[in-house]
Amino acid sequence: MTNHSKETFLPLMRELAQTFQAFEQFSDAHVREMGLTPPQFDVVATLGNTEGMTARELSEKTLITKGTLTGVIDRLIDKGLVSRTTPPGDRRCVTIRLTAEGDALFQRVFPAHMTHMQAAFACFTATELGEIRNELRRLGDAFRSANLDYMENSERAD
Repeated sequence: MTNHSKETFLPLMRELAQTFQAFEQFSDAHVREMGLTPPQFDVVATLGNTEGMTARELSEKTLITKGTLTGVIDRLIDKGLVSRTTPPGDRRCVTIRLTAEGDALFQRVFPAHMTHMQAAFACFTATELGEIRNELRRLGDAFRSANLDYMENSERAD
């Protein structure tokens, strides 16, 4: 493993943070124009084209913490966009599904948002997009590996 100098590491960290912030600003502004908050859009987009999922699955597949997810789901229920059902015999298991109105919203806003987001990538060739994807995958793998190492070391410390 290479130990990188501050001269290369800190500018990279700054660029990564600024890129993520720019991505969020571009995405979030469009989501809000469509009448949703970013977490609401995340839930609707994640539930789209599914038969629904448990709150735990939804929490794992979105960028929303469990505590925040409950409030987001409550507000989407109030809007008539999702339903929360408990199967008979297992009150601990809750399934979240899009309602017919929620599915209609998903069918409208998800493609519109993907078109909006695609505009930011128009300056790249298909080859460049593939290269960016590969490098992002490598970066994600590095973070996942570092997180596993961190978790193992913190468990040993306990």
